[in-house]
Amino acid sequence: MSLKTWHILGLFLTLILGPLLHFTYSWSGHQPFVALFSPVNESVWEHQKLLAMPFFLFAVIEYIAYGKYLPNFFAVKLIALLLGILTIAGLFYSYSSILGTNYLPLDIGTFFAGVIVAYMFSLYSFRKGLFLKGPFPTLAGPLFLLLLAVFFLFTFYPPKLGLFYDSVSGAYGIKKSV
Repeated sequence: MSLKTWHILGLFLTLILGPLLHFTYSWSGHQPFVALFSPVNESVWEHQKLLAMPFFLFAVIEYIAYGKYLPNFFAVKLIALLLGILTIAGLFYSYSSILGTNYLPLDIGTFFAGVIVAYMFSLYSFRKGLFLKGPFPTLAGPLFLLLLAVFFLFTFYPPKLGLFYDSVSGAYGIKKSV
């Protein structure tokens, strides 16, 4: 398969799996293991999992299929994912600040935009041979895994910052049983 085909496949997989992840934590009966991969509240941070987790999963598949032959694989994937995350957060905060509230169709649109940005940047970067020099290609693999670990950690121990605040429940992170 060509790089373009891989990226189109990843894009559609993420666009399908991402929204399903919105519900898997509830469907699981609030299982802590499922919380690692699914949003546990309505915070912007937790909703980044809708992009990040399918992206991580597909990156593993891509690595097995062709990525191990590309020295810049993890560098490209890390930057692509971060750009997708920043796109979602940036668009969400921009439109909700202007309108004074958020709307589900626009939230969905920001997710779609973030997914498209991530996969388009990844494809572009591989085609242009970006991130091949310096220490970054070597450091990117561990940094990619560190980002996954941060998602896991902040599910249970989120910083008390607006990005992590669930305006519906008034809580941060996973709700603790009393």
